[in-house]
Amino acid sequence: MMATAKICGLSTAETVRAAVDGGAAFLGFNFFAKSPRYVTPEAAARLAEPVRRDGPRQPPKLVAVTVDPNDALLDQLMTTLRPDLIQLHGRETPARVAQVRTRTGVGVIKVLSVSEASDIAAAAPYDALVEHLMFDARPPAGSELPGGMGAKFDWTLLAGRRYARPHMLAGGLDPWNVAEALKISGAPVADVSSGVERGPGLKDAPLITAFLDAVRSV
Repeated sequence: MMATAKICGLSTAETVRAAVDGGAAFLGFNFFAKSPRYVTPEAAARLAEPVRRDGPRQPPKLVAVTVDPNDALLDQLMTTLRPDLIQLHGRETPARVAQVRTRTGVGVIKVLSVSEASDIAAAAPYDALVEHLMFDARPPAGSELPGGMGAKFDWTLLAGRRYARPHMLAGGLDPWNVAEALKISGAPVADVSSGVERGPGLKDAPLITAFLDAVRSV
């Protein structure tokens, strides 16, 4: 199966277009207020509208990136952005994942923070509940951000792993290392945020294009 990619933390029309034109399978919009990539649900809906209207025959899936979201935020996202997937990047339990699925009626991406093999094993209770698992590098102690910091983990920890649905690799990926990361880990989907930025929260269209070209080479 050909590798695919998710471009996360999009906030401008130019970079959304670069992601769509480059063949991204997923577009992520960040709704965590402390993130430099934060956008409002209304802003994300405006960015997504041309993708739905003028995008390819099989447009990329729209992902709402959240951290321990409450029901009010979930309801707002479903009425405003109408995402295809909700990404849960906090401390959500399997029970909460099931609640989110039921409330929103869409699939869930559950993110697991990884620094050692036991963190990979912690994915098991979520596997049957989610559309995708995502494995991201554990942030430094005391960090206010759950991801998007350019940190990596040992990609060999994922080698040979198989899950109910295609899983995602995140953490420190960029146009220069993503092909190697996918080959070592065996992950079918790469997720990138800071690795295609020229500064915190400032996505760069040429870097997005280069990243997607590198993913297609795998």
